[in-house]
Amino acid sequence: MENQYLSSTKEEVRAVIRFFNFQNVSPTEIHRKLTEVYGPHVMSRKSVSVWCTKFNSGRESVEDEARNGRPISTSTAETIEAVEKLLRSDRRLKIREMATQLDLPKTTVHEIVHEKLNFRKVCSRWVPKMLTPDPTFSGKD
Repeated sequence: MENQYLSSTKEEVRAVIRFFNFQNVSPTEIHRKLTEVYGPHVMSRKSVSVWCTKFNSGRESVEDEARNGRPISTSTAETIEAVEKLLRSDRRLKIREMATQLDLPKTTVHEIVHEKLNFRKVCSRWVPKMLTPDPTFSGKD
């Protein structure tokens, strides 16, 4: 016999925990019921217990709360435009210098220059990866 488990989001599982917790079902029993329906990898018993404690202390939301800290990425359209403008004004700038001037992490500036703008450093100047033919250069000296 093949076991069929329901797929779920973490918010859905938390709502189920809140429901059973409101009915005074123990965290261990809630975990047992969750694994019957959603499978063994749904959530640990300890996590179920933590969520029961949160709901008992007055929390109502099953959504994740906003957290402090660094954003996932700082390479927004505005920062990409600022890096490109700075890069085109002086092609001899280093990544570190651009990062300092724009107050951005070096890794973000590096990602923008290399992956978003497709520039490479050649002979201490930034040039596009895709070079176009120069009509003024004949190739003969």
